[in-house]
Amino acid sequence: MKNFWKRMNHKESPSVYENKDSHLVRSLTTKDFISLGVGTIVSAAIFTLPGIVAANNAGPAVTISFLLAAVVAGLVALAYAEMASAMPFAGSAYSWINVIFGEFWGWVAGWALLAEYFIAVAFVAAGLSANIRGLISPLGINLPTSLSNPITTSGGLIDIVTVIVILLVAWLLSNGISKVAKVENVLVLLKVFAIILFIVVGLTAIHIQNYLPFIPKPRINPDGTHFGGFGGIYAGVSVIFLSYIGFDSIAANSAEAKNPQKTMPRGIIGSLIVAVVLFVSVSLVLVGMFKYTNYANNAEPVGWALRQSGHEITATVVQTIASAGMFTALIGMMLAGSRLLYSFGRDGMLPKFLSKLNHKHLPNNALIVLTVIGVIIGSCLSFQFLSQLVSAGTLIAFMFVSLGIYSLRKREGKDIQVPGFKMPFYPVLPALSFLASLSVFWGLDKDAKIYALVWFIIGAIIYFAYGMHHFKKEEK
Repeated sequence: MKNFWKRMNHKESPSVYENKDSHLVRSLTTKDFISLGVGTIVSAAIFTLPGIVAANNAGPAVTISFLLAAVVAGLVALAYAEMASAMPFAGSAYSWINVIFGEFWGWVAGWALLAEYFIAVAFVAAGLSANIRGLISPLGINLPTSLSNPITTSGGLIDIVTVIVILLVAWLLSNGISKVAKVENVLVLLKVFAIILFIVVGLTAIHIQNYLPFIPKPRINPDGTHFGGFGGIYAGVSVIFLSYIGFDSIAANSAEAKNPQKTMPRGIIGSLIVAVVLFVSVSLVLVGMFKYTNYANNAEPVGWALRQSGHEITATVVQTIASAGMFTALIGMMLAGSRLLYSFGRDGMLPKFLSKLNHKHLPNNALIVLTVIGVIIGSCLSFQFLSQLVSAGTLIAFMFVSLGIYSLRKREGKDIQVPGFKMPFYPVLPALSFLASLSVFWGLDKDAKIYALVWFIIGAIIYFAYGMHHFKKEEK
């Protein structure tokens, strides 16, 4: 039993990861990482969540929910920035926790993030599919029910558009990151333009009375969730937090960063700042245009608000660009997810073929596996019940990273290099980051925690049955 526990807590040497990742090409700059981060964080959520959370939980105070969620994400981002600067390895939290806490705990953190990427790829692709079908419908192009819905829905067989968009992004990624970065940069600029266009036009349609009362009186919704008061704001934070977790996609690619000691902190923190400004601005304008109750069960509140205000052309432009811009989130999720799978294969925690690089030094085997799973979930299965599992798993990884700062500081300048960025106000902020992540996790509904538990039981079985016996302790 003593040896068993010792094995679970075996800490990998950071020099081993440096050697293992040395074949990856360092080609990404600060601009690429900010673009990747903004593209992943500012996805479909910015066009839907402000209206949904305003109607279901917080009313006009949805802006406060976005700000509080941003504070929590900001604290974690500071911890991520230091970790990524000190240990620019593929796999982000999985690799870091393996070095800081040990093999089993690294697997737990990585397994949590893997849930995020599998499900997020499917969700983003399905959301993109819905937007594309919505845009071509007025042109008289309508896909049959069997080709536009998953098999678990009535009359559905496969969501063919979801399959196509996932395969398209996989093809782009398989041809090299530098080429994808150029596409990503252009799409992100277009998406930011669409958001700014909505804000500028929406400001002309604001009615001050729609902000009153800014914090509605508290009550309990029929489904047991909170609306109004602090309870509603807090419930909104747990829903909204999903919007900000994309900065992990930056850290997952740190092994391919130029001068990671500088580019990683700038990319993580810079992209989050841009995202916060855009999210808060959109939510403030949206609830000012119409009473928040109008956004109940509204899947496209931004487009609806523009059309109802008499801006039909602007609505079409914004939604068209938004659909194209959703590719950026899919690129970010698939890029980061494939690097995480590569890291598992690199260490022997999952089959070794996942770590194989092609002639361009790209982990395309891992990309293929992620693509296949994303296609299955997104096009053939009903995955709505798994939505909050993304948030639950990610928050657990965030808590590990926050606590890991304490162990990291003891080793900086010794076996771990001194990072180009350090989390300020140490040792207070790492503790606040952990507690803030825990509070958001606690706000998730009971089902989310049950699904997370089931996912971790599966992960534990895989670790003890396979990963523990195949993990490579060293590779000189």
